[in-house]
Amino acid sequence: MEWIAAMQQAITYMEEHLLEEINYEDVAKQVHTSSYEFHRAFSFLTGMTANAYIRNRRLSLAARELVETDAKITDLAFKYGYETSESFTKAFTRFHGVAPKFARDESARLVLFNPIVIKLTVEGGKSMDYRIVQTEKKKFIALVRQFKNEIINDEANHDVADFWGEVNANQMLSPIWMLREDGKRDLYGLCSPTTEESDTFEYGIGIIVDEDTAEYDEEDLKKKGFRIWDVNPGTYVVFDCIGEDGDCITKTWSLFYKEFLPQMGYESSQETDYELYFDGGKGVFCELWIPIKKK
Repeated sequence: MEWIAAMQQAITYMEEHLLEEINYEDVAKQVHTSSYEFHRAFSFLTGMTANAYIRNRRLSLAARELVETDAKITDLAFKYGYETSESFTKAFTRFHGVAPKFARDESARLVLFNPIVIKLTVEGGKSMDYRIVQTEKKKFIALVRQFKNEIINDEANHDVADFWGEVNANQMLSPIWMLREDGKRDLYGLCSPTTEESDTFEYGIGIIVDEDTAEYDEEDLKKKGFRIWDVNPGTYVVFDCIGEDGDCITKTWSLFYKEFLPQMGYESSQETDYELYFDGGKGVFCELWIPIKKK
């Protein structure tokens, strides 16, 4: 999919249906992709979620109508998707910094939030290191949980980070940790592909199963909460994420959508993407493996 064109199409759809009951899942269907993939692509390209875009546009238009007409606050609340005038007032005040009843004052300063126009801008003098890898079928052993799609790129949400924290603090990987030799105990953060109908994704933390993995009892591991995660053969683009924390992963995903996809003749593939955390670090926070295919 041409992500730049698709995201602009999504914005056009949102603009045409701002006064209707829509969310990012409805918009994803219009560009024929899973809600997870759309949510991730849109948020990394624009710096906000589609739901936040819809909310901000409504509040911007509501302020304009409040100033330019004699419409009642209650009527505007319902028109712009709020069930009560109280919930509208709270959202309006948080966004504009002033309550609706004071918005008509000449001294009131309101926030203008215009429609986004997505453009591809190519800048010189920057490098983006990557490599393309053809992979065979892979198998992992992981602890797996489901998460809501809307947490992707939400700075206020720490569910996945908390999952890592819980796993590490409680040494939950101990049963599989010892299946690998010291120095080869790399960890993987596995992220599942999703369908258009799904509003959740799976994230797993675990190890790869290869020639360096000791024999194990699969049924015993399942009783302990682990799962076998198979990944089909495919083409991956691999990036080094360099930084002190997970922010470098977010930046790398942003570069993937903004720079790599528009210029390299590939599109995303519906397969597992994953982060590879090396035992010992190897000078990077992690490697990001993203499945791709030729257009």
